Amino acid sequence: MLLRKFLSQWDLFSPELYLKGGIKMALVTTKEMFKKAYEGHYAIGAFNINDMEIIQAVVNAAKAKNSAVILQVSSSAIKYAGAKYLTKMVEAAIEVTGIDLALHLDHGANFNACVEAIEAGFSSVMIDGSQYTYEENVKVTKAVVEYAHARGVVVEAELGQLAGVEDDVSVEHSTYTDPSQVVDFVTRTGCDSLAIAIGTSHGAFKFAGEPKLEFHILEEVQAKLPGFPIVLHGASSVDASYVATCNANGGQIKGAQGVPNEMLRKAASLAVCKINMDTDLRLGMTAALRKFFGENPSDFDPRKFMGAARSTLQSLVEAKIENVLGSKDSLL
Repeated sequence: MLLRKFLSQWDLFSPELYLKGGIKMALVTTKEMFKKAYEGHYAIGAFNINDMEIIQAVVNAAKAKNSAVILQVSSSAIKYAGAKYLTKMVEAAIEVTGIDLALHLDHGANFNACVEAIEAGFSSVMIDGSQYTYEENVKVTKAVVEYAHARGVVVEAELGQLAGVEDDVSVEHSTYTDPSQVVDFVTRTGCDSLAIAIGTSHGAFKFAGEPKLEFHILEEVQAKLPGFPIVLHGASSVDASYVATCNANGGQIKGAQGVPNEMLRKAASLAVCKINMDTDLRLGMTAALRKFFGENPSDFDPRKFMGAARSTLQSLVEAKIENVLGSKDSLL
């Protein structure tokens, strides 16, 4: 009887029943996040994840700054870690921290890729039909939207195309978004958010000369789609301090240049509700690892060097939340 009573009490504190204010924390869609971000003139950070340490760093930073956050996964991250592994680690992060998180597929290449992510438990997917003709993009996006919405999942689409290389995404020339197409596209597809091209690009080498974004395109899109959430891809700042640390410790990252923080903050004050950041995390982690090995050449304990990388990434994400995205205290 005593054992049965003890087990009954333990069940009340099972992580699967973790409650915050009487509400079970869970994977959520981005709908409410984007609504609050648009009205509050800030953006939600969408950080690419590949392993446990990155997940912990991003979620711990979100917890520390009381900020909403999106964890997103590329196709190469799925190949590396597995969709189910990543999903379960994100679910564990929710149980540990007690905050809602959105899990998003970044650059879903086709209908099947989006279906696989949805079936793995993702709460949001991106169908990237930007490589197709306009009508083909409408067709594939509409098909993904119908499948996803029937299962409570939201969909991000893309009009225009970003140049640059990142993971499996490789585009030589960018194509700016045509504002005259956005109303027709959103109406016909039913997508929940729209990634547009205004001059950002993938990777660490975004500008050869002076950085410039075509804010007039963003403003025209916002005027045509009032209240509709816009997404900015290829928007890492490529912080000079992390590049310098890499190069000072054996790296060869020359000429890297990202989007200035003030430009990202301006975009967030307009219609941009989601800003993607992947390169910044890669640089931050690489800088921390190179520095650790340079200072500790005889150390081979993964917990020490991965712990150092995790700590660096948490500080990086906290700074993005507070100084670039403006999403601090967005969970209130």
